[in-house]
Amino acid sequence: MKNTPFTQKHIALGAKMAEFAGYNMPISYSGINDEHAAVRSNAGVFDVSHMGEFILKGEHALDLIQRVTSNDASKLTAGKAQYSCLPNMEGGIVDDLLVYCIEENKVYMLVVNASNIEKDWNWISKFNTNNVEMHNISDKTCLLAIQGPNATKMLQPLTDIDILNLKYYTFAKGKFAGVDNVVISATGYTGAGGIEIYFEDKDGSGEKVWDAIFNLGAPQGLKPIGLGARDTLRLEMGFCLYGNDIDDTTSPLEAGLGWITKFTKDFTARPILEKQKATGVTRKLIGFEMIDKGIPRHHYEIKDAAGNKIGFVTSGTQAPSLQKAIGIGYVNMDHSALDAEIYIGVRDKLLKAKVVKFPFV
Repeated sequence: MKNTPFTQKHIALGAKMAEFAGYNMPISYSGINDEHAAVRSNAGVFDVSHMGEFILKGEHALDLIQRVTSNDASKLTAGKAQYSCLPNMEGGIVDDLLVYCIEENKVYMLVVNASNIEKDWNWISKFNTNNVEMHNISDKTCLLAIQGPNATKMLQPLTDIDILNLKYYTFAKGKFAGVDNVVISATGYTGAGGIEIYFEDKDGSGEKVWDAIFNLGAPQGLKPIGLGARDTLRLEMGFCLYGNDIDDTTSPLEAGLGWITKFTKDFTARPILEKQKATGVTRKLIGFEMIDKGIPRHHYEIKDAAGNKIGFVTSGTQAPSLQKAIGIGYVNMDHSALDAEIYIGVRDKLLKAKVVKFPFV
């Protein structure tokens, strides 16, 4: 198992640790519900240094990104970021990712899922026919997500960058907690506001930044947060998790990601997805809340009242903010309408649920 620069910090704080995407990661500290509530109401810190980062440079960098991603990266100016995906040749999803424009038409950073670093690198490299300079900086990059309504207010004293007024999906580069060349980005996977900070792991910078954040924030209720609460937070927002809700067999249009699929440019599998858009998809990713008591789990079958299979659950949990069980899953289009009654197959029982809109909170 790989460690992040903060692994020893997690262990010292008594975190429950487990393997995730080949890394030794904190799952929880004080408990998922407590950590979840801290992020929704105040602020929390996630170590997400296991994520992958690639730098693409040169006059053909944008062209390469345009050919392999579904969204239109030509719309990005320096200091802006964009959510996108890498479609495969069949119209499925290789991965979802963030595209950061560092220098327009010249330098970009791609942030990919931890479990897909090698897969994504190989996929993008396959299309790199114009010798774009590519650097995989994943192993030397620290990434901390400080999320919650009070996150920027708490951390503003650590930087000269005006993070209080940083617009959603924009970023700035500068000094943070005395460390140079830090990318501070108004992004995150919780829907609770806040920032993510990227910086190089050198000369003890990881420890310096972590300690500065907690020395300032802990007296104000800032807490370390594990991957358990990261999952419940993203689920309440209806955000997709790669490997659960989207994968190589699901299309962005089925997954409700038509808004990041732009047919104004040529990209992998564009004809397939264009045809899907014209004819309509046969299944759709929906959100649902349980009416009967029970927690929906990954791969449980979704059925109609007669017990016929109409889909499957991709993610589910007891939502801490709602005090009720919720889930995400694919169903046939004729069962996808809001308020439609569906049933989750749990062992030999059919548990009633209803389709609701995203986000859940």
